[in-house]
Amino acid sequence: MKTGNLIIVIFTATVLVLILFVNSCAPSAEVSGKPGAQLWAENCQRCHNTPPPLVYDDKQWDAVVTHMQIRANITQEEADKIVAFLQESN
Repeated sequence: MKTGNLIIVIFTATVLVLILFVNSCAPSAEVSGKPGAQLWAENCQRCHNTPPPLVYDDKQWDAVVTHMQIRANITQEEADKIVAFLQESN
């Protein structure tokens, strides 16, 4: 394969990967419309058994969700809904 063709193939593959990555990071309208309880069940309970909302107080739930937001790769909107649900439930 010629060097020019190889560069075009690599460039095209890189662009496709970037497009897929950017699109996967944007929350869908379906996700945005979900309530905090559903987001908590789908994002937290899928990996481990989560404690009931009464276990922690409002400040502690905020810290837990902030930490797990990074690990679970959820948006700020989703994290806010989950925290609100947990704080209303404790």
